[in-house]
Amino acid sequence: MRDYYEVLGVARDASQDEIKKAYRKLARKLHPDYAGADSEEAFKELSVAYETLSDPDKRQMYDIGGPDALRGGGAGAGAGFGGFSDIFEAMFSGGFGASSAGPASRVRRGKDRQVVVDITLEDAAFGAAKEVAFDTHVLCDSCHGSMCQPGTSPTQCSTCHGSGFVTQIQNSLFGRMQTQTPCPSCQGYGDTIATPCVECSGAGRVRTRRTLNINIPAGASEGTQIRVSGEAEVGQGGGPNGDLYLSIREKKHPVFDRRGDDLHTWITIPMTTAALGTEFELETLDGKKTVTINPGTQPNDDIVLEGLGVGHLQRSGRGSMHVHVDVQIPKKLDDKSRELLEELAKVRGEVRVEPHRQQSSFFDKLRDTFMG
Repeated sequence: MRDYYEVLGVARDASQDEIKKAYRKLARKLHPDYAGADSEEAFKELSVAYETLSDPDKRQMYDIGGPDALRGGGAGAGAGFGGFSDIFEAMFSGGFGASSAGPASRVRRGKDRQVVVDITLEDAAFGAAKEVAFDTHVLCDSCHGSMCQPGTSPTQCSTCHGSGFVTQIQNSLFGRMQTQTPCPSCQGYGDTIATPCVECSGAGRVRTRRTLNINIPAGASEGTQIRVSGEAEVGQGGGPNGDLYLSIREKKHPVFDRRGDDLHTWITIPMTTAALGTEFELETLDGKKTVTINPGTQPNDDIVLEGLGVGHLQRSGRGSMHVHVDVQIPKKLDDKSRELLEELAKVRGEVRVEPHRQQSSFFDKLRDTFMG
């Protein structure tokens, strides 16, 4: 087991304020909520060291006999403790190891925030920089998260002497039982703030409106969520920022229909154009592009223009543009048009389709037999 002074990184003659400052600095760095589960053992070791050295009596015992002096049966151990009484002590003190957690921290992680961002089809196709504005908490410029009026600092609680809890010993049938509860004077923080910062009312943060420039990647679509780490509100007491989540809302395009990363559009051409073929200019997201209608194009043919769709979100490249063709057949013909079409039909050897004579039914045949 490492020396407690080494764990806190202070000298053996360090003052209580120096010990407290060292603990706060390391606790914020090693707390599992911020540093991850791998730091849990280091945080426990830090808490035990602080609990010992922040208590003058325990510190004196530790300086004389080391960690063994603090264990049951060692110097200064209360008579009647140990065995069943240790179990009840743990139960009535809020759980095993509750006292080793040390005083509560005023520092809290900020909440995550979700903001809706509207984009166009062009933004989705090529990516875009968007300005996002939202109300949030930022670090107080006056106290910089300390919660104290500039020039002041928290003072150790005189009731719990910085431990954050108070202890009561009661006699019972099972012996003496020790219960621990948050200190009523400091609410478990181990210190008190006599002069809270006027600017933030002692919160360490103030509410304001922030504006961020965010890059929306190509391929983003309706419902896409983009996480921007550490750009949401700052936590209480200058704690770590939460994460900002951008929820994408895509506006419908008046011409193109998006299906995944492909775009679809529809054109209508006369039957003569479908038969003869042609070229025309199509307005795309990349400007005007020449589209070729091959001779003999059929209704519902799909002309595919590669690389003119939406950019892929997870890889390079873009989807395709699909041009769906509808062939228009005239419902009425003037005499000249009819004459030309009939002449074309003769040249091509095409004849007009005659309606099939309806097949006689069984009863029709019976009627013809008896009626002659």
